[in-house]
Amino acid sequence: MAITRTGKIVLIISGILLAIVIVVGLLVGLFIWSLRDTAPEIANNSVLVLKIAGSMPDYAPEDPFAARFFGREDHSLTNLLTQIRKAKADRRISAILLDIDLTGAGWAKADEIRDAIADFRTSGKPIYAYMEYGTNKEYYIATACERIYVAPIGDLFIVGLAADVMSLRGSLDKLGVYPDFEHVGKYKSAPEQYTNKQMSPEHREVLNSILDDTFARYVGGIAAARHKSVDEVKALIDNAPVRAADAQKLGLIDEAKYRDEVENDLKKRLGYKDDDKLSTVKASDYRRVTPESLGLNQGDKIAIIYASGAIASGTSSDGGPFGGEHMVGSDTVVKALTDARDDKTIKAIILRVDSPGGTSYASDIIWHAVEAAKQKKPVVVSMSDLAASGGYYISTGANRIVAEPSTLTGSIGVFAGKPVLKGFYDWIGVNNEYVLRGKNAGLFRETEKFTDDERAKFKAMLEGFYWQDFVPKVAEGRKRDAKYIDSIGQGRVWSGMQGKENGLVDEFGGLDHAIEVAKQLANIPAAHGVRRVVLPAPHTFLSQFFSNEDEDSSASLQAVQQRAAFEALPADMRRTLRYAAILDRMQRGEIMAMLPFDVEIK
Repeated sequence: MAITRTGKIVLIISGILLAIVIVVGLLVGLFIWSLRDTAPEIANNSVLVLKIAGSMPDYAPEDPFAARFFGREDHSLTNLLTQIRKAKADRRISAILLDIDLTGAGWAKADEIRDAIADFRTSGKPIYAYMEYGTNKEYYIATACERIYVAPIGDLFIVGLAADVMSLRGSLDKLGVYPDFEHVGKYKSAPEQYTNKQMSPEHREVLNSILDDTFARYVGGIAAARHKSVDEVKALIDNAPVRAADAQKLGLIDEAKYRDEVENDLKKRLGYKDDDKLSTVKASDYRRVTPESLGLNQGDKIAIIYASGAIASGTSSDGGPFGGEHMVGSDTVVKALTDARDDKTIKAIILRVDSPGGTSYASDIIWHAVEAAKQKKPVVVSMSDLAASGGYYISTGANRIVAEPSTLTGSIGVFAGKPVLKGFYDWIGVNNEYVLRGKNAGLFRETEKFTDDERAKFKAMLEGFYWQDFVPKVAEGRKRDAKYIDSIGQGRVWSGMQGKENGLVDEFGGLDHAIEVAKQLANIPAAHGVRRVVLPAPHTFLSQFFSNEDEDSSASLQAVQQRAAFEALPADMRRTLRYAAILDRMQRGEIMAMLPFDVEIK
């Protein structure tokens, strides 16, 4: 019997619906199965193996589904410190072996890792570091450990510190693009990436100051850990790179051994018999051990709100379950601050800042939310690698600011402008004409420089933000007069050490210390534990898959894919695209409160 046309349509629709139901059912089933993870079996006298590698963002959401089915590894700082803290309390873990590879963590994160290692060592448990080879930062982290091993074939590239500055003016000239910028602050050197072919004296002065400060702590840390004088360490650095065998002779490492030989040393240290196999625990398994099962993360609630990445309006991006660029969205952070403020079970708020700044408008919206939150409960800022310009703006109103000595902060100043594309358009044969109404309607014409009147208006707008908003709000938050804040402002970047000397920072320490400060301000007894609550609740792969958020949300799958593709690009290309993105934002008239965008000391 022949099927009618209507019957065929019904069958097709039924088939499609059935396929959808099956796919959704499978995904839901897999999700439920992934959540049924039980704690792993861990033998007594085990060694926890932790890897330090990759970009190491401040925070990345744990996602059992993505980890199980897509092999996603969470090498965030928060996760690493959590595992170390758990291992200290876990009687089954007798030692930690740090497997250190090349890392993009900044110097403040390196200091925070060293602090965590030092805290772990107070338990009396050994912690060993192993590297196939290492550069300055990897070795600096390793020196906090009880013993350092490098593979016999390995090298230590502890050759001293270098600050990398990229200038794009030559490329813009070749493309026929003129950067028309204004800035407020003698040291606000961020526009120089576009306007200059080399560093200005002011930019060079700041970088030298920060480099001197970082290098002194780097050398001092190595000297103290390896029982050498500062002059001895400087001489060793001047003669680097060093082969592993030579590094052992010079006392920079304990032994040049392969990984299996390091495990044999651990067996002896922990009392294993020669023919016993060392019991090791992988980080991916140990994550399934909850802090609560070890007596941690219990007590009064303290909210932790992560502000990682450039600051902009809209929703935040936490990198997604597969990594990618982090972005601080004012809508997201404001909602998290408001929710934490209004939740009576939360006793204090930690705003964890790892940001070079961003747009002045979004920064001010977050500043206002911090001001509102601290009317009800303490707000403590914990600074990571960067909390500069807009990143400092959102921090300044907190009850207390905690930073590492190597944190880059300050940069109180603003800049803005536009790329003038007339030469580029002439080159490619494009003609641009404008029909205007209003004296200043052509302020952001793509093909024309600012007129004298337009420039005066534009500069007055920047001066207004600096003198009427940025400086007064820092002065109010830090309880200083505006004249003093201007004297240490002017766009100058400071290290955390220098920031404390100048009154921009209250105390040294990482997130753990910030929590102790918050406990004190919230009148929580020092001996009592606290429960850390991350706000907003992190996105997982499946939550994004089933999300009904707006298509423009940064949490959408499309945004995740774009970020993952961006991360796959070479580092220099990513830097160039970031600069291009800043140009695009300023072309729309946004005032930028940003650090010289990519200060990298390595």
